[in-house]
Amino acid sequence: MSDILSEKSNEKKAKDEGLNRLTPREIVVELDKYIVGQKKAKRAVAVALRNRIRRLKLDPELRDDIAPKNILMIGPTGVGKTEIARRLAKLAGSPFIKVEATKYTEVGYVGRDVESMVRDLMAAGFQMVKQEMQESVTAEAEKRAEEALLDLLLPSGKKPKDNKPRTGPVVRPMGAFSISPENANGSLIGTAIQVGIPIFNRSANEGDKQEEQAENANEDGTNADTAAFAISDNGIADGAADGISDGTADDAGSSEGGADQTRFKATREKFRTMLREGKLDGRSVELMVNQNPQFPTIEMMGGGMEDLESSLSGIAGFFGGGKKKKVVTVARAREILKAEEAEKLVDRDRVSDEARQRVEETGIIFIDEIDKIAVKGDRGGGPDVSREGVQRDILPIVEGATVNTKWGPVNTDHILFIAAGAFNVSKPSDLIPELQGRFPLRVELDSLGKDDFLRILTEPKNALTRQYTGLLGTEGIEIEFAPAAIEHLAALAAEVNSRLENIGARRLHTIMEALLEELSFEAPDIAPAKIPITVDYVNEKLADIVKDQDLGRYIL
Repeated sequence: MSDILSEKSNEKKAKDEGLNRLTPREIVVELDKYIVGQKKAKRAVAVALRNRIRRLKLDPELRDDIAPKNILMIGPTGVGKTEIARRLAKLAGSPFIKVEATKYTEVGYVGRDVESMVRDLMAAGFQMVKQEMQESVTAEAEKRAEEALLDLLLPSGKKPKDNKPRTGPVVRPMGAFSISPENANGSLIGTAIQVGIPIFNRSANEGDKQEEQAENANEDGTNADTAAFAISDNGIADGAADGISDGTADDAGSSEGGADQTRFKATREKFRTMLREGKLDGRSVELMVNQNPQFPTIEMMGGGMEDLESSLSGIAGFFGGGKKKKVVTVARAREILKAEEAEKLVDRDRVSDEARQRVEETGIIFIDEIDKIAVKGDRGGGPDVSREGVQRDILPIVEGATVNTKWGPVNTDHILFIAAGAFNVSKPSDLIPELQGRFPLRVELDSLGKDDFLRILTEPKNALTRQYTGLLGTEGIEIEFAPAAIEHLAALAAEVNSRLENIGARRLHTIMEALLEELSFEAPDIAPAKIPITVDYVNEKLADIVKDQDLGRYIL
């Protein structure tokens, strides 16, 4: 118990030290590796994250009164709103989900209710914590999986039977009795059998012997079938399993049995060596695997969905759950057994508690397209179900509420909400006043120009030029982008955005696809080859796009 507490203390200490290193300046530096520009937005989210770290160090009394400063990002599509939130959550190790505000409806109408976003966040947090705990027990899971796999490949034989005479009454369920002919007409015996009264008679002992014989026969059959697995690699005789079966069958011979046990252990170690070297990976074994029935996803009104899911999972065993036999290779069996052992080693209650605490303290929900549920002030008529109703339902979740999930109630008081929208048709003031007040920090993201596109193509770790170079490299095609060609691509993307709808950095994806479409199609036929991407190559492939004024016909 002390070791477990010490381990928890060390994990918490390591986590706190990692969070302490995330200063606002360091957070911005990390975000700069993936997102170009948007200094204001990066600074805002960096301060918000740092304040959450500071809050965790306060006394509980003051900590409960400090609410997160939710952020509203305003900017056109493709400027990095979603990427900033996703990278921020990954950097902090926080549970994170992205939801679309347009897929929710007001309570009482068919569709997803807003509370489902909290349930989805809790599911993401549970999976995150579960994976972390399973990784911490990987070594023990691998050890147990190896032993279980050796038991499949080389069974140890029958277990010794306890031949001691039974003492005391024998009670059996109704229908399991065999009445001897001489007592068949005995009304007293028959009545005792019907009501399950303990009786002392010969038929009970005979039943024991019959069951014992049947059990021995089953074990012999099982051991014979399983022990028939034989391997002839590296000098291990094909009849090794038969020798082991013969040795284990005779439990009475002490000296001979001891020698057989020694040979069995030696053979098991040889199997272990071959298993670790991968020489048995191609063999097939029969494995008992867990079978969990999958129920279809059902959308319901109100909060009854969690109760339905819990009920379905509780009666899963009646719909095909449990275990089933499956013939798989040794390599696949090792993965299955390792996963099952890791599942057994992880305490699900502890996972639920840790996940719920992490969600409540550090969870992040990114609500995109919030401008689509805003209502213009000059619009006449009554309330709009798909807009104002959704805003009213989102409001208590953002303000702080308790949502029931299958892992327990989750409080949203300290979950960080980041909302985003283009607001090209509506404006933030079109949101209901109460919802505006729950997003006190507003950040406007800048539109992207030629210089930004040039940086996006070259600076980030996941730059598009690196992505396409790696993809074509798998086919044996080596492409090299000339600096002038990259600059020309950036200028072309900015020009298209100015003529057509401004879709931000997403325009670079369409430009790059149009540029390398022919090369990607012919790559398997012309490999290996080295293709330089120059300005002339760009003009040749994109000549029609540059000349045509209606670029929308070529680039969406």
